[in-house]
Amino acid sequence: MRHGVAKNGATLYPAMPYTSYAKVRPADVKALYAYFMNGVKPVAQTNKSTDIPWPMSMRWPLSIWRNMFAPAVVGDTASTDNDPISRGRYLVEGLAHCSACHTPRGFAFQEKALTDDSTAFLSGGVVDNFLAKNLRGDVTDGLGNWSEGDITAFLKGGRNDHSAAFGGMTDVVQHSTQHMNDDDLTAIAKYLKTLKPVDPNAKALAYDDTVAKALRTGAGKGNGALTFLDNCAACHRSTGKGYTQTFPTLALSSTVNSADPTSLIHIVLRGAEMPWTKSAPTHYAMPGFDDRLTDQDVADVLTFVRSSWGNKAPAVTATQVAKVRKEVGAAAQPQR
Repeated sequence: MRHGVAKNGATLYPAMPYTSYAKVRPADVKALYAYFMNGVKPVAQTNKSTDIPWPMSMRWPLSIWRNMFAPAVVGDTASTDNDPISRGRYLVEGLAHCSACHTPRGFAFQEKALTDDSTAFLSGGVVDNFLAKNLRGDVTDGLGNWSEGDITAFLKGGRNDHSAAFGGMTDVVQHSTQHMNDDDLTAIAKYLKTLKPVDPNAKALAYDDTVAKALRTGAGKGNGALTFLDNCAACHRSTGKGYTQTFPTLALSSTVNSADPTSLIHIVLRGAEMPWTKSAPTHYAMPGFDDRLTDQDVADVLTFVRSSWGNKAPAVTATQVAKVRKEVGAAAQPQR
């Protein structure tokens, strides 16, 4: 778990986040072992055989990777329970392995940073054709405008006034963070709020109702605006503000304003579902539009969204949409 070495001595693929678990104290690993051995009912099930093709199936190069990129394991350091920020750092860097998705990867698929000594840490990374968002203090595409309460609400219920969970984060909330105690969620939130922005000079976005007025009066023109009215406005509204805790806001959204539009393209093509949680049991879903909108339609509507209501993000191209459509196995674009 901490060294990335299997029982037979083979090095594990880094899909197992042992580079994060290296920071988990031995006492906590022993507690996990006791739980798995005594608190989880065993099942008789043959392990799935590997289907990784040769030469990627060779394990010996992984030992080189591990020696190059895996950090030294920690010992039983003093408890962090009395310091919320230290406790949050311990959870984020270790057991929660947030960096495995939210930190960009390098040339060898290694995380570019494993600690907050670097601004690359938790600055966002693409996983399974979703952009795992920037968790640093950036005001446009990070958590700069989220309060500690916003973060804990998101981890507990999968939604808040700014956003809703999608992609892999849906599973994280549904199967993990909603079950954490409030003290640990607060500790995570407090720690994340200490992370400095990647771009400290960026200015906060301000809402602009020009587009909302144009859409209400029928003055909105262009394929992007018309596609939005036909397919998006019923839930996300002409104001772009959606319905709080129900249909996420698009106006000033950190997801919408991320430079990389991968998540937005993926969601428009394949749809998304919120997690089921005890604190937010209502389950909402957005349908996919892969069989309804062409690549150019998706590019136009996302460019419209990313430049309306005060949003300031780069335009999306049909080429970008076509690439994501192929990678996520979406339906072929409709013929017009």
